[in-house]
Amino acid sequence: MLPGIGKIDPRKMQSMMKQFGMSQQDIEAERVVIEKSDGKIIIENPNVQKIKFQGQESWQISGDSREEASEKFNEEDIKLVMGKTGKKKEQVIKTLEETNDIAEAIMKLSS
Repeated sequence: MLPGIGKIDPRKMQSMMKQFGMSQQDIEAERVVIEKSDGKIIIENPNVQKIKFQGQESWQISGDSREEASEKFNEEDIKLVMGKTGKKKEQVIKTLEETNDIAEAIMKLSS
């Protein structure tokens, strides 16, 4: 609530926003995923609103969030290294995380 202003009728608020060239739209969403370079932010049961103001579009999102780190190597990469080296999955994953490179991991595990 704004200081000095009593409770405002939602319809009146919408009208005032429209006068200032501002619009707000509720978006029905089940989940919001924000992809980052090092992982994802996942927002479950979100309350999503799209706001337009002076030609700009912005989003307001609230909900239950969690973060997930991205996997640098997928299952195919892991199986490839396992096949080339004969090593167990846990050892292959550890070496891939250390080297950050498939070829280097194969060479390291083969020696």
